[in-house]
Amino acid sequence: MSEPVAFWIDHEYDRERATDGRSRYGEHLRRNAEEFAPALDDISPVSFACTAWRIATSPELSPGYVRWHRRILSATCVRNQWDGTLTARVELVSPRPATLAWSPDWQGDRQWRDWPQTFGQFLEPSEQDLVKTSYLRGTLLAQTPIPLDGLPEAPQEPQDDLPETARRTIVLLVRRLNEAITPIVRQLELW
Repeated sequence: MSEPVAFWIDHEYDRERATDGRSRYGEHLRRNAEEFAPALDDISPVSFACTAWRIATSPELSPGYVRWHRRILSATCVRNQWDGTLTARVELVSPRPATLAWSPDWQGDRQWRDWPQTFGQFLEPSEQDLVKTSYLRGTLLAQTPIPLDGLPEAPQEPQDDLPETARRTIVLLVRRLNEAITPIVRQLELW
């Protein structure tokens, strides 16, 4: 079995599900080109990258163009308000902190449960479960800068090959996020 990675793109699925035979993500980008309006012709690629990522991970593209490991609950890219750089924010399922794991004394007369799982997928407890059971679900929030070198410039107009520029941006973001987040996922999988 191969080592897990945090993020990946299923190019084959994207192509097979496309009505134009090329890219479902590209079709979605063309239909939503107006979302890129503030980013077009921007001197910085940050706004364009954030928009491309948001669309690539949108629930409208279920499953998304970008897929992620079962431990990842959410992954967003945002412009850092301090200096305009690119920051990733990734929320992951985590075991309980060691200070709670080694001793049951803190539980009192409650039986605290971890993340419910079905077929290996971490789930939110249902309303029915919350009526009768207490849950203590650990998460980690990873926030990391993403270097801008190599990110393509935003096109000046939507017709200037918006889908190809967005695709190249996503490929680079997936690579950079994997560099930062995959080692964390691999360590958490030892749990």
